[in-house]
Amino acid sequence: MALSPRPDGQARPPLPLRLAVSMVLGLYGLAWRALLPGLKRNERLAEGWAERTLSAGAPPRADLVLHAASGGEAYLAWELLGNLPQFLAADAAPLTVLVTTFTSQGLGVLNRAKEDLAPGLTLVPAYFPFDLPGRMRRFLDAVKPKAVVLLETELWPGLLAACRENGVPALVLNARMTDKSLRGYGWLPWLWRALAPAQVLAVSSEDAARFGQVFGPPRGTARVGRMPNIKFDRLRFDTQLPRPEFALLLPDSSPFIILGSVRKEEEEDVLKLIQGLLKARPRTVIGLFPRHMRRICVWERLLREAGVGFALRSANQKAEPGSVLVWDEFGELSQAFSLACAAFVGGSLADLGGQNFLEPLAHGVTAVTGPSWSNFAWVGQEIFDTGLVRKMQDWQGVLAELTALADRTPGKPEVQATASAYASTRRGGAVAACLAVAERLKNA
Repeated sequence: MALSPRPDGQARPPLPLRLAVSMVLGLYGLAWRALLPGLKRNERLAEGWAERTLSAGAPPRADLVLHAASGGEAYLAWELLGNLPQFLAADAAPLTVLVTTFTSQGLGVLNRAKEDLAPGLTLVPAYFPFDLPGRMRRFLDAVKPKAVVLLETELWPGLLAACRENGVPALVLNARMTDKSLRGYGWLPWLWRALAPAQVLAVSSEDAARFGQVFGPPRGTARVGRMPNIKFDRLRFDTQLPRPEFALLLPDSSPFIILGSVRKEEEEDVLKLIQGLLKARPRTVIGLFPRHMRRICVWERLLREAGVGFALRSANQKAEPGSVLVWDEFGELSQAFSLACAAFVGGSLADLGGQNFLEPLAHGVTAVTGPSWSNFAWVGQEIFDTGLVRKMQDWQGVLAELTALADRTPGKPEVQATASAYASTRRGGAVAACLAVAERLKNA
């Protein structure tokens, strides 16, 4: 693969580096080909296989490619595209955006988002192709975008190399990178410097410094900037949502506690937490939301073996006091928060970096998390000082805090007001992202 001058105008890499990059990308492509037969047997990846392999034909033409890895990033894409039209010229032609994702959950969010966008902007959802360098060249040759936007931590060598070859600027927006990821990228620093995107806007100084290290000084740091996190823009504190229909499934006299975004690695601790809650507060109804739907059947087995009464949300049967409602319907966690007296946010009892503990606050619900929260360090340590989020060291601490919140639940208006004040000084991520995208579209 011949590496062209960068879309940001930097000089073409020297010949030895171009040869080394081409060799690594060739080996990378061979590795992908060796993996494909096994990947096809994966139930999640088999869905959308024709799009992932481009065997269904070329994707449609689009002005912009936006990659949102899963459901969380898909909501960020929705926020970005919802704001983008106001930053385009009044006489700008209609804009088509191909938005790709890995997961069926992400695709579901994008299909809802396309009905919500302003006229003149068309969202085309699709599965992200497997990152074989040759396949990514075909992908960009067909789509012919003016720019490619990657959200959060999505550095794909095949796609970045294809962007370089086709002269398409790649932007990484709402970018974040953990120390663990930084160590991984450090194995081939010269490769990442050769494939560096045109621009990175990171959500914290620490994240920006990590991206600067990956792409190398001095040019690597020059292309990296800061932006507020779009997740703050997604928080809505001034809107009263209608009471969800599934509220009828909850008995009026029972406290409702949510255990949200629970990950596989913490299931053993969360099962102990469930048993402890039902022992301490026998009339409680627990809403259990596994992070991944494929774990529903595992939870059915775990609860059955533990002798814990449960029902599936999809059964639409009223929950019994002292039981667990296992949520097997995707996309209802946010609405469910509005009914809860307290919420535990998972991905935090194991060393997984945590999940989004801001969303309960938008509904006036105090959040409890375990010790792992590095994915949300950009929120700021000050969030714990406010008492909006309670960080505990183990499942016993989480149990004690949830029990206390069930007994003395803070007023939802007060929680919302405090959270709104905290978030108001941290908004603006969608605007920063839109400005970066609009600038690339204008200069294409």
